[in-house]
Amino acid sequence: MLILNFNPFPVITTDRLILRQLNKEDAKDLLVLRSNLEVGTYIPRIPYQSTEESITFITKAETWISNNESIVWGIVLKTENKVIGTICIWNIKNRDYRAEVGYELLPDYWRKGIMQEVLASVLDYGFKTMKLHSIAAVISPENTASIKLAEKNRFVKEAHFREDYYDKGIFRDTAIYSLITPE
Repeated sequence: MLILNFNPFPVITTDRLILRQLNKEDAKDLLVLRSNLEVGTYIPRIPYQSTEESITFITKAETWISNNESIVWGIVLKTENKVIGTICIWNIKNRDYRAEVGYELLPDYWRKGIMQEVLASVLDYGFKTMKLHSIAAVISPENTASIKLAEKNRFVKEAHFREDYYDKGIFRDTAIYSLITPE
């Protein structure tokens, strides 16, 4: 069985980025991210309306991390001190050594290789440090950028569920991609 320990919090540094734990000072940045309609296009959640919603999420994330249930990183450019996105490993199935990755990034930072840099680092952490056997990505089939990112990182499509959830007034499809521990 998978044994996890996110204490101390694992800060990840890349060439351009710092992936760190969210804190209450990030509430305004998180509001900007999670109220952005472009960011939320393929994410089944209601856009945030207040910093209180951000603080509630940050508090929940702190609990998940302290309970070793899931881990959420804020994505911060080294040249700026603001959260421009998040990435998480969640929906962890300890018995099966499997988890899910989820990510979001402000549109101003799209198509700059940032999420590739982030995802590669988090996958490395998931496989080498957490000792996961497989990581899944649940992606809207309409989200071609996310599918390209997953495929670039050797994820393979496992399933396509037709109209399996209702969001923003319509039934939507879900595609499941996964990556098995790289050799």
